[in-house]
Amino acid sequence: MISRITGTLTSLSDEVANFEIPPFEYQVLITEFTRRHLQVQIGEVVTLETIHYLEGNPQKGGKMIPRLIGFLSDVEREFFDQFCSVDGVGVKKALRAMVRPVQDIAKAIEQQDLKGVSTLPGIGPAMAERIVAKLRRKMGKFALLVLRGDSQETVRTASNVIDDTYQILISFGHAESDARRLLENALKSAKNYKSVEELLQAVYDNSVAT
Repeated sequence: MISRITGTLTSLSDEVANFEIPPFEYQVLITEFTRRHLQVQIGEVVTLETIHYLEGNPQKGGKMIPRLIGFLSDVEREFFDQFCSVDGVGVKKALRAMVRPVQDIAKAIEQQDLKGVSTLPGIGPAMAERIVAKLRRKMGKFALLVLRGDSQETVRTASNVIDDTYQILISFGHAESDARRLLENALKSAKNYKSVEELLQAVYDNSVAT
């Protein structure tokens, strides 16, 4: 399985990034959000996290064609995988829908903002209800993506540490929005918290200080 690609970005179209890795050139499917970030990097060496899958339906006589989908970070790749898990979404619909930052989409799902989710391309009201129903309790770590400069990156702390800490704060009685705010404030330092205990301590130390 191909999980990452690094090469010279030679060109972009609406849905495809072309990478030159001699002696080959690879086509990588991308979301609109990823395309906007890559458009200033044509000619440069770029790394994308990838999902490698086979497209086609051999039961109907079709060929199985290998495809790569590229993402700016492993957390975005994980979010895409979760998004595709909703019945009726699938790879093509998910690629079309992701025109906004993962953080924004995750917050809309977590907050049960059906109107906001339904405005994503290809996602109507009925599909938005299915997405929210299945994913709203799994969006904590994706909603905690932070912006640095002009590009979206994840904080250094491992996503499972963030997610586990978020769930503990919820179990302590914090509202989802309050738990997210406490974590966002603690993570602003960009320190690498190696355990849930370290991050929880930082959350409460920061809460007392403010």
